[in-house]
Amino acid sequence: MSVKAIAVNPQQPADFIEVALDSLAPGPFDLLVEVKAASINPVDTKVHAGLKKNGLQQPRILGWDAAGVVISVGESVTEFRAGDEVWYAGDITRPGSNANQQLVDARIVAHKPRSFNWAQAAALPLTAITAWEALFEHLKIQQASAGQSLLIIGGAGGVGSLAIPLAALRSPLKVIATASRPASAAWCRERGADLTVDYHNLKAELAKEGIDKVDYILCLNDTDGHWPAISELIAPLGQICTIVENEKPLDQNQLKLKSAALHWEFMFTRSMFSTPDIAQQGQILKQVSQLVDDGKLPGTLSETLHGLTVENLHAAHAQVAGGHMQGKVVIAY
Repeated sequence: MSVKAIAVNPQQPADFIEVALDSLAPGPFDLLVEVKAASINPVDTKVHAGLKKNGLQQPRILGWDAAGVVISVGESVTEFRAGDEVWYAGDITRPGSNANQQLVDARIVAHKPRSFNWAQAAALPLTAITAWEALFEHLKIQQASAGQSLLIIGGAGGVGSLAIPLAALRSPLKVIATASRPASAAWCRERGADLTVDYHNLKAELAKEGIDKVDYILCLNDTDGHWPAISELIAPLGQICTIVENEKPLDQNQLKLKSAALHWEFMFTRSMFSTPDIAQQGQILKQVSQLVDDGKLPGTLSETLHGLTVENLHAAHAQVAGGHMQGKVVIAY
């Protein structure tokens, strides 16, 4: 049986086309998954933009968030079996989740939350792993002291919507989130932000609240644009983590004077390089699933499109590329 997928069109890379794939067979560590829903992230639009610029030889299937049912497992897989309901963020070096079926390394997969439907589950994995790795592996906010603060730049987006409640749950920090609109600010406060500020004039907005420095900064959009404020606001010995690549050199002088650290978070590093601790991503998703089912972590789904079609993929990409997403958009297959 052939597999239906929506891929970037090599003849016209700005467009998507429907393609049929040969049947898929799992490798030793793989799961073959029937994809039930997938969400669209900024990485989808960035990869697509790169393909539009540079071209491609073969149709490329995007999509790096999914929830679905295991069809079959590879010979080395012990944690899963056919029929299991799973979720995962995938691997940027392999064909994506914009397909009826997908192969994924079982080590970066977990059982999906029982309390979430397919669309709700598909909205979370990539952003949950990104937020978790940034907060707890890079910034190590679980080691913070009472009275310290965390500034999240881009609080209402997919990653910010999870970073806020995770920080509130697992650290004593005062959580400050940027939001540009009243609805976004309310969204952030509902998720546990102690304070919201407009990002357009960050230093001045924080000064109005009596804040002239913060101990931790998580930057989730426009590293270049926010860098002057970030480097001035970070406290001596502070910790900064960003998930957004810079286009211009970042002036490090303030960081040198303050002995402040800059970390990069790229969720695909473990799968891309097959790091020895690749299975940590499956463990993160397992813990996130438990937090969801315990009612401690809210979902981030804000819109569901129905049907794996070229039109729906175009529509979802356009929303995400607009840069003002609140929560996540998902396509349910």
